[in-house]
Amino acid sequence: MPALPGFPFAAPLTTPGMSAGRMAGLIAAALAELGYPRYTVSGGDVGGTVAEILAGEHPDRVAALHLTNVAPQRALTVDPAKLAPDAAAYLARAGQWFRTEGGYIAAQSTRPNTLAVALGDSPAGLAAWIAEKLESWSDEGAFTEDDLLTWVTAYWVTGAIGTSFATYAEPAALPARVDTPTVLSVFPRDTKPEPRSYAEVFLNVREYVEHGAGGHFAAWEQPAAYAADLRRAVELGAEPAPTLPGGVPRPVYR
Repeated sequence: MPALPGFPFAAPLTTPGMSAGRMAGLIAAALAELGYPRYTVSGGDVGGTVAEILAGEHPDRVAALHLTNVAPQRALTVDPAKLAPDAAAYLARAGQWFRTEGGYIAAQSTRPNTLAVALGDSPAGLAAWIAEKLESWSDEGAFTEDDLLTWVTAYWVTGAIGTSFATYAEPAALPARVDTPTVLSVFPRDTKPEPRSYAEVFLNVREYVEHGAGGHFAAWEQPAAYAADLRRAVELGAEPAPTLPGGVPRPVYR
């Protein structure tokens, strides 16, 4: 599991320019150096965006994807007139979410250094910034006080809160569509759970799995469900590509 640059447990980030695209390139290079020519990638939020870019740029290496959301940036550029009715309705809901809940995105992408000074100087401010997201984006009681303090402490002792804003401040180009076989895990308490029709505009969704519990931090909140979906993605990636006579790939429907 790569620790993304700029976040706790990764090497300190000391220079600008660390976009999700650059992260994808670093991960691809690291896996090649470690001798892994083909692999399944799993992630959500920033990690999901990195996974989409990695699959789009290296389709020969990424056998399958397991995601908990579609890259959020896609909602800012897609044309609602070209979407199915339920996908267009989702886009309207996502827009409302950005207007009412997305203040942190504006701050982290336009004034990251100013915000970083405040959060890096106040343990109480850092705790409020992080704990509010952990609690509002997940099921009630998903995190104990020790859990919350562990997350806050990881950012405090590493000083990583400011560098964790890098992907907000450094834009990345997304592939128009990713044809890698994808398992999409949908958790009801996530910030903007996407309908399948919306996800299929951008991804080759082979399996769309709706869960009854869990939120944005699904790997922490619902580890067994997360692992089961990831395992299915690995199995998808191991399946031989079906072909028609003459070697033409056969479309797969699930």
